[in-house]
Amino acid sequence: MADEPESLVLQLLRGIRADMATKSDVNALRVDVASDSAAMQAERKATRERIAGLRRAAVERHSAVIGHGALISELEARVRQVERHLNLPALDAG
Repeated sequence: MADEPESLVLQLLRGIRADMATKSDVNALRVDVASDSAAMQAERKATRERIAGLRRAAVERHSAVIGHGALISELEARVRQVERHLNLPALDAG
């Protein structure tokens, strides 16, 4: 048998075997994919937390601005009352 030339089929089969991934290669790839997946989940969680923080900040800022507007309106009303009480001419905003 050592004297016989190798068949084309046998050469192809040996080539396929050499190209096939081993079980350890597959397991290593599985570990890499799981690691990447965990990293992506951590990044998504961090991004969601940042978005939630930005939302809270926007709501707080909006509430503060609305609150300041209400305070200014109340102060303007008080100034008008004082002007009327002291018979002062009203100042136009424009």
